[in-house]
Amino acid sequence: MADIETGERIQQKAHGLFMQFGLRSVSMDDIANSLGISKKTIYHYYADKDELVDAVIDAEFRKNESICEYDRVNSKNAIDEIFMAMDKVVEMFSTMNPSLVFDMQKYFPKVFQKFHSHKNDYLFNVIRTNVVRGIREELYRPELNIDIISRFRVESIMIPFNPEFQSKMKHNMAEIEEEFIIHFLFGIASPKGYKMIVKYQQERLNKSKDATK
Repeated sequence: MADIETGERIQQKAHGLFMQFGLRSVSMDDIANSLGISKKTIYHYYADKDELVDAVIDAEFRKNESICEYDRVNSKNAIDEIFMAMDKVVEMFSTMNPSLVFDMQKYFPKVFQKFHSHKNDYLFNVIRTNVVRGIREELYRPELNIDIISRFRVESIMIPFNPEFQSKMKHNMAEIEEEFIIHFLFGIASPKGYKMIVKYQQERLNKSKDATK
């Protein structure tokens, strides 16, 4: 039991450091020092940094899939599902280092391939299912090309991670991603859906104001 807890502690600490500083910048020494353990202890659980990065990213996939499933099941409609997801995305992006995906692609290619597959398969299907749902509920325009618009949304998620894009922006990733999501929603909304988006935006704004009082 203690072994499992130590392995999870290492993984959780690595997750926090990777998200804050990126994959390349964080060494095994940094993780060991943050936990107050020896580097040898980490190697007892993870053969090398590649294996630890792989475990962290796998755990992140499972967490995100659980959130997506929760949002799908508990949302009132397709737009509500997107707003529920947006809160989680903004929270995640607000503490995420923009170099994360670049580091993964350049220094951890096997992990990046898994990330690439997750994005192109799982996330695409989550978005596609939402678009189909929204059309069925008459909240999205019926003439949409479902596959094109779903693929567009998947790729737009990755834009804030682009180093060239980042260099031209004064806003953080959370602000950028929130703007993208709202832009996407208004672009696919029917007149009925448009009114609902405005309603949810106002409710979200009111909640934010109440939280700061």
